[in-house]
Amino acid sequence: MSLANAPVDGSPAPRTGARVRVQKLGTALSNMVMPNIGAFIAWGLITALFIEQGWLQALFTSLQDPDGWVAKIGGWGSYDGAGIVGPMITYLLPLLIGFTGGRMVHGNRGAVVGAIATMGVVAGADVPMFMGAMIMGPLGGWCMKKLDALWEGKIRPGFEMLVDNFSAGILGMLLAIFGFFGIGPIVSGFTRGAGSAVDFLVNNNLLPLTSILIEPAKVLFLNNAINHGVLTPLGTTQALETGKSILFLLEANPGPGLGLLLAFMFFGKGAARASAPGAAIIQFFGGIHEIYFPYVLMKPKLIIATILGGMTGVFINVLFGSGLRAPAAPGSIIAIYAQTASGSFLGVTLSVLGAAAVSFVVAAFLLKTDKATDDGDLTAATASMESMKGKKSSVSGMLTGGGRIQNIVFACDAGMGSSAMGASVLRKKVNAAGFGDVKVTNQSIANLTDSYGLVVTHRDLTDRAKQRTGSAVHVSVEDFMSTPAYDEIVELLRKTNGGAESAPVEEAAAPASDSPGDDVLPLSSIVLSGTGSTASAAIDEAGGLLVTAGAVEPGYVTAMHEREKSVSTYMGNGLAIPHGTNDAKTAIRKTGISFVRYAEPIDWNGKPAEFVVGIAGAGNDHMALLTKIAHVFLDKEQVARLRAATSAEEIRAVLTSGD
Repeated sequence: MSLANAPVDGSPAPRTGARVRVQKLGTALSNMVMPNIGAFIAWGLITALFIEQGWLQALFTSLQDPDGWVAKIGGWGSYDGAGIVGPMITYLLPLLIGFTGGRMVHGNRGAVVGAIATMGVVAGADVPMFMGAMIMGPLGGWCMKKLDALWEGKIRPGFEMLVDNFSAGILGMLLAIFGFFGIGPIVSGFTRGAGSAVDFLVNNNLLPLTSILIEPAKVLFLNNAINHGVLTPLGTTQALETGKSILFLLEANPGPGLGLLLAFMFFGKGAARASAPGAAIIQFFGGIHEIYFPYVLMKPKLIIATILGGMTGVFINVLFGSGLRAPAAPGSIIAIYAQTASGSFLGVTLSVLGAAAVSFVVAAFLLKTDKATDDGDLTAATASMESMKGKKSSVSGMLTGGGRIQNIVFACDAGMGSSAMGASVLRKKVNAAGFGDVKVTNQSIANLTDSYGLVVTHRDLTDRAKQRTGSAVHVSVEDFMSTPAYDEIVELLRKTNGGAESAPVEEAAAPASDSPGDDVLPLSSIVLSGTGSTASAAIDEAGGLLVTAGAVEPGYVTAMHEREKSVSTYMGNGLAIPHGTNDAKTAIRKTGISFVRYAEPIDWNGKPAEFVVGIAGAGNDHMALLTKIAHVFLDKEQVARLRAATSAEEIRAVLTSGD
């Protein structure tokens, strides 16, 4: 996809300022809530069935069986603690949020400590602790991460599990106590105060005015902080008491966006008019509201239409006393009806239709009276939206008619070895095919962002990569050096990018004066006749050379074995490049590479490895040499020279030539 005014590499422009901090906060809150929406839906459905105002309770009453089995079934959902509605909202939902928040910061260990810490605020408060969970979950993960870093690589072998378990348990205990006595009462007070403020707005018929804040906040991607930080916790508390809440509809109503897109369908021009019908379907039925944001950014005055439409929807819901049982996420009409409380269907329906009608009329008037000959640059507006969002939009390609791949990332666990060499091989093929404008980089999976068009990973890592780059095309490989997947990627570029658009661009070689081989690959780290007979022994041998050279601490070799257990470092063409995990980078003192040649190929997870290159990358100064090594192993003649070499000097000469 070609984005006007976007950076050359296709990634979003750097963002700064208070708005960005609010966006990041909102994104973090959303990332804690959204994975658990299924639990909210389950709670909402159980609530609809079993609370006093619920569907089944009405049936039970009509059956007039107060003491029989029907009454017992009704007890499943009571709020008095005997059923499951109360415990779910009191314990399950906050603990899930806290667990997810801790996991975002420090994996499973952070998740466990985050859940323990959340239990402290849950027990120390008299309201559902969603806000408390959003604080204690990430706090628990962060504290666990810092604590683990204090003794990383310093624990004697055999004591790791003991230290890990007790450190997590003790830290969790302390944070639970802190949450119980400190955070719980504070959040309870804030929740009651915010609830009183909402009651004031409702009692004085001022709630529709919230659209003046919410609708612009949506377009600027500030809504997550408001929605998941305030409205969802308050709305859930309100639903606990009354069985429904209007707060769930303040941001999720699809009416304002639908009306705006309908106006473009009838009165728009050019690409905006052509794309509006598809965008309306995605927005209304799919619930992806961000698809209409570029239309507003293209003509900012149209925000008036969405504000007035939003106010209309809120006013109708206030008038009819309608609401949802639980959050509707995404904001699809289907999700909204699924969560609509009994007796609220008429009000909710009219609120959506009313909001769409008002938004349509106002937007149509503004478009008809606009003297511009076209509707502006939708592509540039989409690029602006992605810049504010901080990552690619999953639906932006539909707006721009895009699909071009501008940047490719080769990702591995640590981002220092296999991904660097794989990226080098792929980059050479992409440039040779004439796609010099496509940027090919490498990165660790932990540092991936959803800003890439295509992601290449080892097949065992693809699922992890998809979690971080959901909008990208994913390609899985096994053989990093000669995999046919690279040719398939080139064919994909021809289809998506319309054929080669620029002349081949040769990779820049490292300046001769840099002499990367002398510092990174000393002669003492080259062994012509390895003694190991297994992959494990070869890792010890290659890692031992790195230790002897002063490049790494001894613990780094252990991390090399851990890396091999998760994903094979066999590259293809007889080459394996063992290296440590991403967490082991702290054990690297300086960049270093070792080389071991074996007379008899070693069985490397079923593949024959004649050459083992150990890698420890402290920065990027080893990348130039890795690129050269990758090119060497693509050339059968160069590989033959390595087999025939009789001295370390010859080996290094071949590896550093890269030709």
